[in-house]
Amino acid sequence: MGNVKGLDLIFNPGSVALVGASEKPGKLSGKILQSLRSSGFKGRIYPVNPAYGSVGGMECYPTISEIKEGVDLAIIAVPAPAAIEALRQAGGKTPAAIVVSGGFSEIGEEGGRLEKELKEIARREGIRVIGPNCMGVYDGFSRLDTFFITEERIKRPPQGKLAIMSQSGSFALTVMDELAAEGVGVARVISYGNKADVDEADCLDFLADDDRTGAVAIYMESVEDGRKFVEAASRCSSKKPVMAVKVGKAGAGVSAARSHTGAIAGRYEVYRAAFKKAGIIELEGYEDFIGGCKAFGMQKRSSGRRVMIITDGGGVGVGLADACAEMGLDVPPLNEYVKEDIRGVFPKYVVVGNPFDLTGSVTDGMFAEALEKTMEGDAYDIAILAPMWGPPFLTDELVEFIAEKAGIVKKPVLICTPGGEYTRKRMGLFHKAGLPVFSTPESAVRAAAALSKGASAGAKAGGGIYG
Repeated sequence: MGNVKGLDLIFNPGSVALVGASEKPGKLSGKILQSLRSSGFKGRIYPVNPAYGSVGGMECYPTISEIKEGVDLAIIAVPAPAAIEALRQAGGKTPAAIVVSGGFSEIGEEGGRLEKELKEIARREGIRVIGPNCMGVYDGFSRLDTFFITEERIKRPPQGKLAIMSQSGSFALTVMDELAAEGVGVARVISYGNKADVDEADCLDFLADDDRTGAVAIYMESVEDGRKFVEAASRCSSKKPVMAVKVGKAGAGVSAARSHTGAIAGRYEVYRAAFKKAGIIELEGYEDFIGGCKAFGMQKRSSGRRVMIITDGGGVGVGLADACAEMGLDVPPLNEYVKEDIRGVFPKYVVVGNPFDLTGSVTDGMFAEALEKTMEGDAYDIAILAPMWGPPFLTDELVEFIAEKAGIVKKPVLICTPGGEYTRKRMGLFHKAGLPVFSTPESAVRAAAALSKGASAGAKAGGGIYG
């Protein structure tokens, strides 16, 4: 197990000092203060800035060292040279810091020298540091929010079981906003930037033993210590699903990663082998990442790759089956015994098979009955339900019917419902019922594929939080 001492206070501090605190419009530190106060964070906030006697109605201290009480976490949002001095002054006062400031190794040689100095101070003073050049932390439980983009522009997700790790702050923000819109909850979002101290392995070591985290999703540009990463990722993936998307694979992407966080992206083949060895579910790009987050954030892990498709639109059913084949999922036919049992329950016009086409005369109850009948045995691991809302006998009660049966079958149930304005309003009902919903067959199948890739991790973990 890696050194995770001090990391708990980064996520669950009783008090924070905001170095550079200001009320000036447009100042990043002012936005961070706004985020801290609007998020519902219950801890004590100490503004630090020698230019003010008070900030936001709170006493403001000239330096962090002049705060009489101990401080659990320092949030440093001042220019790079001043950030170095602030961290030095934090020695003996706090065990943890988030350095939001940019101007370090991502800008070149001079910034690299400053980052080296920051790292040396952190090591000497025993301070665990996230950053620099990062957004920091959003915690769904403690409500700590160090992100300097306010909720007016980027919504915060509800509380949940998903932890997101990202070198890129903008990627973390975009994912947060999209998950919030989908109703997918998070335990923690960690934007660690240049990772002068705390890196992916440290975070994974912490999250492995974190009861509030049920699954981990990583956006990765680079890893410096491959052995440390594989050891931490292996330990974490033995307890809960860990998925990752690797960027900066080749050419321009490698150069972009270097200029973004000073990262050395490395050979993609090495990362791919490391992911496999560590039991990490590899995701391909942004849509895959979102699909995996929605799937693992709202559903149980799959025990296999066999998919049951139920729809009232034959064309969409065929599209889902094709997408499953392309992504390595199986769509086995219904066995004859189950077919006979189903034919005794459903009207003769229903196309009994896989895909299971309930046709345009479908009712709410038929969808629910089809789900229970096909998934009650051990022939299928995942169900994808694709309701088309055109048929006249479908009502909003369909969502409740499906959610109830999903709880009974105790296997992953994904919803695929393409369409326009009327359909999109119904998608929100599925979100509220805790069912991941997708607007295209391809996105639904990508999520199913992510769940099925997690099957091997599930075997290692013996169930974990997601059962």
